[in-house]
Amino acid sequence: MPTSLVTGGAGFLGSHLCEALLGKGHRVLCLDNLETGSLANIEHLRDDGFVFLHHDVSEAIRIDESLDFVYHLAALASPIDYLRLPLHSLKTGSYGTHHALGLAKWKRARFFLASTSEVYGDPEVHPQPETYWGNVNPIGPRGVYDEAKRYAEALTMAYHRQQGVDTAVVRIFNTYGPRMRENDGRAVPNFVGQALAEKPITIYGDGSQTRSFCYVDDLIRGLILLAESGEHLPVNIGNPGEFTILELAENVIRLTGSSSQIVYEALPVDDPQVRQPDITRARQLLGWEPEIALDEGLRRTLASLGRDPARA
Repeated sequence: MPTSLVTGGAGFLGSHLCEALLGKGHRVLCLDNLETGSLANIEHLRDDGFVFLHHDVSEAIRIDESLDFVYHLAALASPIDYLRLPLHSLKTGSYGTHHALGLAKWKRARFFLASTSEVYGDPEVHPQPETYWGNVNPIGPRGVYDEAKRYAEALTMAYHRQQGVDTAVVRIFNTYGPRMRENDGRAVPNFVGQALAEKPITIYGDGSQTRSFCYVDDLIRGLILLAESGEHLPVNIGNPGEFTILELAENVIRLTGSSSQIVYEALPVDDPQVRQPDITRARQLLGWEPEIALDEGLRRTLASLGRDPARA
């Protein structure tokens, strides 16, 4: 039975990863400080093969048993969270990654870094391939998250090249699905929550900026394939289907049958105008590509909230 440690395991993505690893027969150690994660996300996972550890990755990580995989997902990924806790965001990306890498080296485990499409910043290349170095403002308000992830990638590659740690790096593009917090601050939970409450749907900017939305089941399948591969260089995982934010809002209104109106507010500083993954490497190296279209993913998300989207 392989043993996997998942930092940030009680969060949105972390809990889905823990669940998938358990389904593959892994023993799973879920490590989380519950700053943004929730015990409710993992309540259904409590069994003999699952252990929850309350711990902040900015402090040294000590695990007594052997490990085969260290999945480092701990991060303040929502703008609401990293703007609220900028120093903690930087510490999680730096100290947290250092501690997780040190643990993987000690246990001779495969280390998996969950990086982000935000390393590309407001891109000047579209769609974004892994060879693009990005256009990031290091001193802007988003820099505490973007640069923390860029540093984490550099640290991971240094551990691989100098220390011989077996590492993998994924760049995750926008992902959605069950267990996202309603107050997460990102487009899908914002729009769904507002639509279900019959409140105005808030779009920042004119809505022409684009995003690519990957359903969580597709993403987790890609993460595990990459972790179990021998690849060390970054790989994009995301859905290349590109939508404007306005199109997303209109889809949510249609699927919920909401009477919500769309309202517009000022665009946040350094908000990317486009975002679309080039997934050529994922297709070639992993045989992976997403299978769930946006409409179907939104239907599944609504169903997880006990709402029937069939009337849309």
